[in-house]
Amino acid sequence: MPTIIAIQPLVALIAGVLILVMPRLLNYVIAIYLIFIGVTGLWPELLTGVTP
Repeated sequence: MPTIIAIQPLVALIAGVLILVMPRLLNYVIAIYLIFIGVTGLWPELLTGVTP
């Protein structure tokens, strides 16, 4: 399974190509990218869980 270090440049590359091909898609690509980076950044904490 690829590490997050290998996934981030790949996602950025795909987002860049999509923006070049379809400029109107810019807002959605940025939003999805930011959500993806936020979730992957929090993933270790989500796996350990917060006990109530």
